[in-house]
Amino acid sequence: MAITASDVNTLRQRTGVGMMDCKKALTEANGNMDKAIEILREKGMASAAKKAGRIAAEGIVDSYIHGGGSVGVLLEVNCETDFVARGSQFKELVHDIALHIAAAKPVYISKEEVSQEELAKEREILRQQAINEGKPQNIIEKLVEGRIKKYYEEFCLLEQPFVKDSSKTINQLITEAIAAIGEKITVRRFTRYEMGEGIEKKKEDLADEVQKQVASMKG
Repeated sequence: MAITASDVNTLRQRTGVGMMDCKKALTEANGNMDKAIEILREKGMASAAKKAGRIAAEGIVDSYIHGGGSVGVLLEVNCETDFVARGSQFKELVHDIALHIAAAKPVYISKEEVSQEELAKEREILRQQAINEGKPQNIIEKLVEGRIKKYYEEFCLLEQPFVKDSSKTINQLITEAIAAIGEKITVRRFTRYEMGEGIEKKKEDLADEVQKQVASMKG
Protein backbone atom coordinates (compact mmCIF):
# COMPACT_ATOMS: atom_id res chain seq x y z
CA MET A 1 0.00 0.00 0.00
CA ALA A 2 1.36 3.44 -0.99
CA ILE A 3 2.09 5.73 1.96
CA THR A 4 1.17 9.34 1.20
CA ALA A 5 2.62 12.51 2.70
CA SER A 6 -0.84 13.24 4.11
CA ASP A 7 -0.83 9.89 5.96
CA VAL A 8 2.61 10.62 7.41
CA ASN A 9 1.57 14.10 8.51
CA THR A 10 -1.59 12.77 10.15
CA LEU A 11 0.43 10.23 12.12
CA ARG A 12 2.92 12.90 13.13
CA GLN A 13 0.11 15.13 14.43
CA ARG A 14 -1.38 12.27 16.43
CA THR A 15 1.86 11.10 18.01
CA GLY A 16 4.35 13.97 17.96
CA VAL A 17 6.94 11.66 16.34
CA GLY A 18 9.24 12.83 13.49
CA MET A 19 8.25 12.44 9.85
CA MET A 20 10.79 9.71 8.96
CA ASP A 21 9.85 7.55 11.94
CA CYS A 22 6.16 8.01 11.12
CA LYS A 23 6.78 6.92 7.54
CA LYS A 24 8.68 3.82 8.73
CA ALA A 25 5.87 2.92 11.15
CA LEU A 26 3.20 3.31 8.46
CA THR A 27 5.23 1.19 6.06
CA GLU A 28 5.62 -1.52 8.72
CA ALA A 29 1.88 -1.31 9.44
CA ASN A 30 1.02 -1.49 5.71
CA GLY A 31 -0.71 1.89 5.93
CA ASN A 32 -2.89 1.05 8.95
CA MET A 33 -2.93 4.23 11.08
CA ASP A 34 -3.95 2.59 14.37
CA LYS A 35 -1.35 -0.16 13.94
CA ALA A 36 1.33 2.44 13.19
CA ILE A 37 0.47 4.28 16.41
CA GLU A 38 0.79 0.99 18.29
CA ILE A 39 4.19 0.37 16.69
CA LEU A 40 5.44 3.81 17.73
CA ARG A 41 4.10 3.38 21.25
CA GLU A 42 5.76 -0.03 21.55
CA LYS A 43 9.05 1.56 20.53
CA GLY A 44 8.53 4.23 23.20
CA MET A 45 8.50 6.97 20.59
CA ALA A 46 4.92 8.25 20.60
CA SER A 47 4.53 11.24 22.88
CA ALA A 48 1.33 9.85 24.35
CA ALA A 49 3.19 6.75 25.47
CA LYS A 50 6.09 8.79 26.88
CA LYS A 51 3.69 10.76 29.03
CA ALA A 52 1.69 7.77 30.28
CA GLY A 53 3.65 7.51 33.53
CA ARG A 54 3.31 11.15 34.46
CA ILE A 55 0.90 12.41 37.10
CA ALA A 56 -2.10 14.36 35.79
CA ALA A 57 -3.50 16.09 38.87
CA GLU A 58 -4.71 19.36 37.32
CA GLY A 59 -7.57 19.84 34.88
CA ILE A 60 -11.15 21.03 34.83
CA VAL A 61 -14.70 19.90 35.46
CA ASP A 62 -16.89 20.89 32.54
CA SER A 63 -20.60 20.62 31.86
CA TYR A 64 -22.72 20.30 28.75
CA ILE A 65 -26.46 20.92 28.72
CA HIS A 66 -28.46 20.07 25.61
CA GLY A 67 -31.96 20.78 24.39
CA GLY A 68 -32.96 23.35 26.98
CA GLY A 69 -32.09 20.98 29.80
CA SER A 70 -33.17 17.61 28.41
CA VAL A 71 -29.66 16.10 28.67
CA GLY A 72 -26.78 17.09 30.92
CA VAL A 73 -23.20 15.92 31.43
CA LEU A 74 -20.61 16.61 34.13
CA LEU A 75 -17.09 15.60 33.17
CA GLU A 76 -13.66 15.73 34.81
CA VAL A 77 -10.60 15.63 32.56
CA ASN A 78 -7.09 15.87 34.03
CA CYS A 79 -3.83 17.29 32.69
CA GLU A 80 -0.45 17.97 34.30
CA THR A 81 -0.41 21.74 34.82
CA ASP A 82 -2.81 24.53 35.68
CA PHE A 83 -1.40 26.47 32.73
CA VAL A 84 -2.71 23.87 30.27
CA ALA A 85 -5.99 23.51 32.18
CA ARG A 86 -6.66 27.22 31.60
CA GLY A 87 -5.84 27.01 27.88
CA SER A 88 -8.47 27.24 25.18
CA GLN A 89 -7.28 24.08 23.38
CA PHE A 90 -7.69 21.92 26.49
CA LYS A 91 -11.05 23.49 27.35
CA GLU A 92 -12.30 22.88 23.81
CA LEU A 93 -11.21 19.23 24.01
CA VAL A 94 -13.01 18.72 27.32
CA HIS A 95 -16.18 20.37 26.05
CA ASP A 96 -16.13 18.26 22.88
CA ILE A 97 -15.86 15.12 25.02
CA ALA A 98 -18.75 16.30 27.22
CA LEU A 99 -20.87 16.91 24.10
CA HIS A 100 -19.92 13.46 22.83
CA ILE A 101 -20.97 11.82 26.11
CA ALA A 102 -24.34 13.56 25.90
CA ALA A 103 -24.87 12.21 22.39
CA ALA A 104 -23.27 8.75 22.55
CA LYS A 105 -24.32 7.62 26.07
CA PRO A 106 -21.19 5.72 27.12
CA VAL A 107 -21.40 3.65 30.31
CA TYR A 108 -17.68 3.16 30.97
CA ILE A 109 -14.59 5.27 30.32
CA SER A 110 -12.45 2.41 28.99
CA LYS A 111 -12.89 -1.27 28.18
CA GLU A 112 -10.72 -2.09 31.20
CA GLU A 113 -13.56 -0.87 33.42
CA VAL A 114 -15.93 -3.57 32.16
CA SER A 115 -15.99 -6.33 34.77
CA GLN A 116 -15.08 -9.91 33.89
CA GLU A 117 -18.53 -10.96 35.11
CA GLU A 118 -20.20 -8.53 32.71
CA LEU A 119 -18.02 -9.69 29.83
CA ALA A 120 -18.71 -13.36 30.58
CA LYS A 121 -22.45 -12.64 30.62
CA GLU A 122 -22.24 -10.69 27.34
CA ARG A 123 -20.17 -13.40 25.66
CA GLU A 124 -22.71 -16.04 26.63
CA ILE A 125 -25.57 -13.95 25.20
CA LEU A 126 -23.63 -13.33 21.98
CA ARG A 127 -22.67 -17.01 21.73
CA GLN A 128 -26.32 -18.04 22.04
CA GLN A 129 -27.32 -15.46 19.44
CA ALA A 130 -24.80 -16.91 16.99
CA ILE A 131 -26.10 -20.43 17.66
CA ASN A 132 -29.69 -19.25 17.10
CA GLU A 133 -28.60 -17.64 13.83
CA GLY A 134 -27.32 -21.02 12.68
CA LYS A 135 -23.67 -19.98 12.48
CA PRO A 136 -21.16 -22.84 12.01
CA GLN A 137 -19.68 -24.03 15.30
CA ASN A 138 -16.09 -23.45 14.15
CA ILE A 139 -16.60 -19.68 13.67
CA ILE A 140 -18.85 -18.91 16.65
CA GLU A 141 -16.02 -17.86 18.99
CA LYS A 142 -14.52 -15.58 16.35
CA LEU A 143 -17.95 -14.00 15.82
CA VAL A 144 -18.39 -13.54 19.57
CA GLU A 145 -15.06 -11.71 19.90
CA GLY A 146 -15.94 -9.49 16.95
CA ARG A 147 -19.22 -8.59 18.59
CA ILE A 148 -17.46 -7.94 21.91
CA LYS A 149 -15.42 -5.31 20.05
CA LYS A 150 -18.70 -3.75 18.92
CA TYR A 151 -19.87 -3.88 22.55
CA TYR A 152 -16.80 -1.88 23.60
CA GLU A 153 -17.44 0.63 20.81
CA GLU A 154 -21.01 1.08 21.98
CA PHE A 155 -20.48 1.39 25.73
CA CYS A 156 -16.85 2.49 26.35
CA LEU A 157 -16.12 6.19 25.87
CA LEU A 158 -12.53 5.83 24.63
CA GLU A 159 -13.54 3.21 22.02
CA GLN A 160 -16.48 5.19 20.61
CA PRO A 161 -16.25 7.03 17.27
CA PHE A 162 -16.23 10.78 17.99
CA VAL A 163 -19.68 12.19 17.14
CA LYS A 164 -18.21 15.26 15.41
CA ASP A 165 -15.73 13.20 13.35
CA SER A 166 -16.45 9.47 13.15
CA SER A 167 -13.10 8.81 11.43
CA LYS A 168 -11.43 8.89 14.86
CA THR A 169 -12.24 7.46 18.29
CA ILE A 170 -12.30 9.49 21.50
CA ASN A 171 -9.02 7.81 22.42
CA GLN A 172 -7.48 9.04 19.16
CA LEU A 173 -8.90 12.51 19.78
CA ILE A 174 -7.17 12.60 23.17
CA THR A 175 -3.92 11.19 21.71
CA GLU A 176 -3.87 14.01 19.16
CA ALA A 177 -4.42 16.54 21.94
CA ILE A 178 -1.55 15.04 23.97
CA ALA A 179 0.77 15.39 20.98
CA ALA A 180 -0.33 18.99 20.37
CA ILE A 181 -0.43 20.18 23.99
CA GLY A 182 2.54 18.20 25.30
CA GLU A 183 1.00 16.89 28.52
CA LYS A 184 -0.64 13.73 29.74
CA ILE A 185 -4.44 14.00 29.48
CA THR A 186 -6.88 11.57 31.08
CA VAL A 187 -10.63 11.34 31.44
CA ARG A 188 -11.18 10.67 35.13
CA ARG A 189 -14.96 10.46 35.52
CA PHE A 190 -18.27 11.57 34.10
CA THR A 191 -21.96 11.55 34.89
CA ARG A 192 -24.71 11.78 32.30
CA TYR A 193 -28.27 12.79 33.11
CA GLU A 194 -31.26 12.52 30.80
CA MET A 195 -34.60 14.05 31.69
CA GLY A 196 -37.20 11.35 32.21
CA GLU A 197 -34.64 8.56 31.78
CA GLY A 198 -36.34 5.23 32.33
CA ILE A 199 -39.77 6.67 31.53
CA GLU A 200 -41.29 5.39 28.31
CA LYS A 201 -41.40 8.27 25.83
CA LYS A 202 -40.29 9.34 22.37
CA LYS A 203 -36.66 10.53 22.34
CA GLU A 204 -34.69 12.43 19.70
CA ASP A 205 -31.50 10.89 18.35
CA LEU A 206 -29.00 13.34 19.82
CA ALA A 207 -26.00 11.81 18.03
CA ASP A 208 -27.75 12.24 14.68
CA GLU A 209 -28.65 15.81 15.62
CA VAL A 210 -25.02 16.65 16.47
CA GLN A 211 -23.81 15.21 13.15
CA LYS A 212 -26.38 17.31 11.26
CA GLN A 213 -25.22 20.45 13.10
CA VAL A 214 -21.58 19.69 12.22
CA ALA A 215 -22.53 19.09 8.56
CA SER A 216 -24.41 22.38 8.41
CA MET A 217 -21.40 24.27 9.83
CA LYS A 218 -19.11 22.67 7.23
CA GLY A 219 -21.57 23.55 4.49
